[in-house]
Amino acid sequence: MKTFNIGILGATGAVGREMLKVLEERNFPVGEVRLLASARSVGKKVPFMGKELEIQLADFGAFEGLDIVLGAASNAVAKQFKDDIVKAGAVFVDNSSAFRMDDETPLVIPEINPDDAFKHKGVISNPNCSTIITLVAVNAINKLSKIKGMIASTYQATSGAGAQGPVELEAQMKAVLEGGEIKAEVFQHQIACNVIPHIGSFGDNGYTTEEMKMQNEGRKILHLPELNVTCTCVRVPVVRSHSISVTVVTEKPLTPEAVAEAVANEKGCKLYDDGANKMYPMPIVTSDQDLVFVGRIRKDLICENGITLWCCGDQVRKGAATNAVQIAELFTK
Repeated sequence: MKTFNIGILGATGAVGREMLKVLEERNFPVGEVRLLASARSVGKKVPFMGKELEIQLADFGAFEGLDIVLGAASNAVAKQFKDDIVKAGAVFVDNSSAFRMDDETPLVIPEINPDDAFKHKGVISNPNCSTIITLVAVNAINKLSKIKGMIASTYQATSGAGAQGPVELEAQMKAVLEGGEIKAEVFQHQIACNVIPHIGSFGDNGYTTEEMKMQNEGRKILHLPELNVTCTCVRVPVVRSHSISVTVVTEKPLTPEAVAEAVANEKGCKLYDDGANKMYPMPIVTSDQDLVFVGRIRKDLICENGITLWCCGDQVRKGAATNAVQIAELFTK
């Protein structure tokens, strides 16, 4: 079997570590695995497939001999090394938002638009985590009838803000219980026992950058340039897995039964919808796995051609690491 030399840029972060875990779980045909990070992490060792891999410095020239580089670093780092990665002949599958809306960079969810990946010019972008989870959930609907618009509210876990998000949540919960001082440093306000309707920066239209991603990225991935999305993104006191409430407006009317059947047969989805038995998607049942759970499917009461549903997915895995590895897998087949 042909093997591929894989690099992980930003290997010590939460997504980078998860990428390494997913590569092993999915038996990716690896030759060399090169872990790249900043100087402060160089020399540290990480277990992988029964071996110890040493962290190397992410520097110009560090990408020679690699076939695929999985990006798990910031926008600035992705931009810094993009040309060097491409020059080295590797395909850069990047999880940052640096190149997502670039016309020459494919934005790919393998269950939806895998063919777009092969139109790359050296770089392929991983979409935003909430966009991935939502679009995987509604892709079956789009196959039944073209989606015209969506109204979505996201309930995003604290780990979506990085490794310090859950740490701050835990510290604040302890302070709430013990009557101590509550410090808000990662989030704009106290997150313990609270929700914050503010992720990203506000634009002139009143929407945040995070909220606009659902529309802008959705248009590109679904090949629906006229798709309109109204989105509200909310940070919630959950450690892991994002949840999304979404109303999908289609060209033709659909029944909840037809949508449920389509979702049950859709790649990447798990129909989890039995209200009578209190079975519906929740973060605690969707964490540390790769499927998007879909439930609460019902006819919308305002939009004539509207279907409303609730979905949950692990934003560190399917919303980031696993989606990137799945993109890389497209080039191994």
